[in-house]
Amino acid sequence: MTLPKIVQKHSLKMDMEPGTYFWCACGLSKKQPFCDGSHKKTEFRPVKVVIEKPQRVKWCMCRHSKTGPFCDNTHREL
Repeated sequence: MTLPKIVQKHSLKMDMEPGTYFWCACGLSKKQPFCDGSHKKTEFRPVKVVIEKPQRVKWCMCRHSKTGPFCDNTHREL
């Protein structure tokens, strides 16, 4: 299995509005943390995230979190 690209070794905190988002799982997108289709040449697929209410989200940017698109501080161990 190929490993995803580590974009940065800390989370990206964003205030998000309700809606559907697609988190980049490969780390290759130029629209981080969201998918721009760069995964098409890889085995990775974006992760669909539905935000129900306005909230602050800690997006995983190292791509090694055990909680999917959300940061669990795994980047501290890389």
